[in-house]
This record gives sequence, structure tokens and C-alpha cells, in this order.
Amino acid sequence: MKELILGGARSGKSAYAQQRAAASGLPVTLIVTGSAGDAEMAERIAHHRATRPADWRVVEAPLALAATLRAEAAPGRCVIVDCMTLWLTNFLAPVDAGTDFPAALPQPWCDARAVLLSTLPALPGEILLISNEVGLGIVPLGSLARLFRDEAGRLNQDLAAACERATFVAAGLPLALKTPQHC
Repeated sequence: MKELILGGARSGKSAYAQQRAAASGLPVTLIVTGSAGDAEMAERIAHHRATRPADWRVVEAPLALAATLRAEAAPGRCVIVDCMTLWLTNFLAPVDAGTDFPAALPQPWCDARAVLLSTLPALPGEILLISNEVGLGIVPLGSLARLFRDEAGRLNQDLAAACERATFVAAGLPLALKTPQHC
């Protein structure tokens, strides 16, 4: 079963994914995509680290997400990816980019995205993909912010289509957007 878990910042989506993983009763691997590029991000990462069970396996995959999922997904295992929008950020605004941001989608992103979407359907086990929903606000002023918002929306749509379940989390409350179809 693959599930996309969407929500805004601090909506409770990571806590919900952790609850789903714990309830599965399976060994859990957490794939993290974020990098601590500054003190504030390091603090966010430390907060997430403190709230997850110590016995979970943690793998860092800032760019090679599809390959990491292929290596970690297995029958009888639950894998959480936290988070898809940070993964996108790593391609659009890498920590070492300074102020040199792309005006259009970089080819490495397009390639990595295509590989992920082709890999996802064949992955065994339970897969929980966490992503930010960023399209509910105003149109951003900057071109990079608009590029990010648009691509995050397209990625979320494609992930929702590839998953059997999609859940939106707001104020810590899950709302089922898509559930498995049973005959």
C-alpha cells in the first residue's frame, strides 16, 4: 500500500505518518530528504529526530530518492519518506547554490522525478510519502517561488495518482482524499 500524506507546515502530517507506521506493526525505515543548510533548518531536523522512535532505521536521501526506495522497500517493512517538497527543494535551490537559482526546471530534477514515478508502482511493502500542500495560498511574487509551487503541485498530483491512498492533514486531523477501491 502506498499513501500520500499532504498538509501545510506544522499541520501534523509527519506525526500522522508516524502513527500510521507504528500501527502497521512493521519494522520502519524513515528516508529523510532535508539537509541542514542553516541553524533554523537544523533545529527543525532536531525536532523531528526527537519525536520519532529510536529503533527506526533512518536513511538520508537528499537526491537519489528512487534508488533509496528500491533499496529500502521490502515486503513486511514500512517506509516513510519525509518529505517530497524538501526533495524538490534540493534540486531547485541546493544549499551550495547561493543565489544562482534556475529559471526553469533543471534536467536533473526532471530525470529524478520520472525515475521516481516509474519506480513507485513496483515497490513492495508499505510506503508513506509526506508532502507539503503549498497551492492553497496567494500566488508567490518571485519566479523561483512560483516554479516551486507549480512543480510541487504537479508532483503531488502525480504521487496521488500513483498511490492507493491519499490523506490531507490539517490541525492534526486526517481527511481521506482517496481510499483503496474494493470490489
